Amino acid sequence: MNSAVTSSYDETYVALSFLIAFIGSFVALSAARRIIGPRGAINRFDLLAATLALGGIGVWTMHFVGMAALRLDLRVGYSMTETILSLLVVAVSTGFGLTYVARDPSSLKRLFTAGASLGLGVGVMHYLGMYGMRFGGYISWSFLLVAVSIVIAVVAATAALWLAFNTKPVALRLLAAVVMAIAVCAMHYTGMAAADFVCTTADRFAAPRGFGVIIGTDLPMMVLVMAVGISLVLSIDLLTQKVLASNRRSPL
Repeated sequence: MNSAVTSSYDETYVALSFLIAFIGSFVALSAARRIIGPRGAINRFDLLAATLALGGIGVWTMHFVGMAALRLDLRVGYSMTETILSLLVVAVSTGFGLTYVARDPSSLKRLFTAGASLGLGVGVMHYLGMYGMRFGGYISWSFLLVAVSIVIAVVAATAALWLAFNTKPVALRLLAAVVMAIAVCAMHYTGMAAADFVCTTADRFAAPRGFGVIIGTDLPMMVLVMAVGISLVLSIDLLTQKVLASNRRSPL
């Protein structure tokens, strides 16, 4: 017999998801300005840093922390296949968007094209992550809210790419990171509002099974491990930039 599932949110995790979106956005804004070198060449270290910061931390990690904030009165699991694939999708779309705009930041055509690509990538990442949920039931969607969430994602992505190449002072980058974090969270929680969970099993708390499925209570730890890994890559990039800058200043 089908029955509605009661849902609520853990306010601590919601606040944490915003903080993560803010940190990822600020790091991405700082790194994006250095993607194009003095001779027009792509700086791969900074492209990787901006991609991981915005796509990996600001969007993907924020999404799954936001999912960890969701409290349902049934047991939920997550398929690692869709979870990892969602990270690859948002990383590729972020890398493309940043590179495409970086080659000519003044081009509105490039900005809107990259913004649409990145926004759709974020949307695919979000709903692919939700498709990876495993529980005894199904999701009933409000397609109007799904459409609204996609529009928010495209607008937010376009704004993010513009801000990435037009915010030089630190104070302005901090303000821009706040705006980006609000936009990313707005997209995520609008997408969550589009989903009504319906239970179709008598045992709501039966452990979901399947290949590569982790239990929902293990999700925060898995996201933490991934976030630490991404942060290590960003730290290595930052250290590399400092060493290179020091070598350029030092006389031979």
